[in-house]
This record gives sequence, C-alpha cells and structure tokens, in this order.
Amino acid sequence: MEDQTQSIYDHLEELRKRIIITVVFLILSFIAGLFMAKPVIVFLQHAPEAQGIPMNAFHLTDPLKVYFSFAFLIAFIMTSPLALYQLWAFVSPGLFENERKVTLSYIPSVFILFLGGISFSYFVLFPFVIDFVGNLAESLNIQEMYGANQYFSFLFQLTLPFGFVFQLPVIVLFFTRLGMLNPAMLVQIRKYAYFVLLVIAGMITPPEIISHLMVTVPLLLLYEFSIIVSRYGYRKRLQAEAKRLLEEAQESNNDGE
Repeated sequence: MEDQTQSIYDHLEELRKRIIITVVFLILSFIAGLFMAKPVIVFLQHAPEAQGIPMNAFHLTDPLKVYFSFAFLIAFIMTSPLALYQLWAFVSPGLFENERKVTLSYIPSVFILFLGGISFSYFVLFPFVIDFVGNLAESLNIQEMYGANQYFSFLFQLTLPFGFVFQLPVIVLFFTRLGMLNPAMLVQIRKYAYFVLLVIAGMITPPEIISHLMVTVPLLLLYEFSIIVSRYGYRKRLQAEAKRLLEEAQESNNDGE
C-alpha cells in the first residue's frame, strides 16, 4: 500500500513538473507575443480582405483586447508543440517502445495540421465570407461600420475552429493505434459523422449555400481521409501486436529451456 501511495505521489510530482514547464514557456511565449502582435495586426489590416473596412474602436479597451488576443494566440501556437511533448513525456512510460515512437511522431503532424486548418480558413473561406457580407450589406443599403475588435473576433471565430477540426485524421489514427477505434466502426457511423460535420459547418459559416459547401465538402473529405488513415493505423497495430506476441512466445520458450 505504501509503495502504491509513493507511486501516486511520484506521478503527481511528474505531472506537476510537466505543467510548470509548460506554464513557464507559455508565459515567456506571451511576452514574445507582446512584441510580435503589432506586426501581425498591421499585416492583417493591410491584407486584401481588410481593405475598405474601417478599423474603428467602439470601446476604450478595444485596441487592448485586440492586442492581447493576438499576443495570447501567438503564445498558444508557440507553446502547443512543447505542451504536446510534455503530455507525451508524461504518458510515455506506460507505452510500449513502438507506441512511444509512433505517438511522438504525432506531435509535428498535429502542429502542421493546426496551421493548415487556419491557413485554409483564412486564405480560402474568410475572403469569400467577407465578400458575401459586404455584398449583402450593399444590397440592403446598409452602411458598414465595423469595429476592430468585432472584425478580429470574427476572424478568430472563423479560422481557429478549422485548426482544431483539421486534427481529425491524427485523432483517429491515435485512437486506432490504441485499439479504441477501427475502420469498420468509422464506416458504420459515417452517416452520423456526416450529420455532425454538417451541423459544425452550419455553425461556422453564414446562411449561404456556397460558403456552406466550401466548408462542408472539405470536412467530409477530411472524414473519408481519416478512414484511410485508420485503415493504415489498424494494420500497423495488428502487426505490432503480432510481433509482440511472437517476442513473448520466444522469451517464454527460452525461459522454459
């Protein structure tokens, strides 16, 4: 009982150390983000999508909100690879050697897919939505008067979800390698997954069919790609299990001799 209690304390101490490392790096990244936020904001203000949109401040704290939002976003992006590594380092002692190598390789993929999702939304979807909203306001004879805080909040609302949604293949592969998912299960629940993705697309995009399709089609393709990835991961898992069983059998035979 004492050894079990000591083991729990060791795990908690290890978790505390990992959290402290991540928090310290997040604070340092936030400080760096305070210096990097202004160039990023100025760059986005001069992007084609922002041309003709006056960056008003309707509240005294709006510039401060925008500035700190970008600083925190930069800090989050800079810290995410380290946070994922600390999480991997915490759980890796309970994994087999091949599982440790595989899960460690997920970290760059997660980071790249997150940036890819944001890039897709910003360069493909966001300009279309801005044009749609502008044309709608013009057709209704509505004078556009946007605040900087509202503009960038809408930008975050539209782009950040794609960064997380694009993690779907990696998440599916991860749970497949753990044995919690398999390709047959993903095929079986496909129609329910499609419905959920349609709802997500409807929540992200304005009520207009073209922009809705521009979001829905990539999400559905992403799910189909996740099934392909799951098949690959499932084969690898079966091979790893067969290899492990063979090694255990050989060790058992050696011990018997």
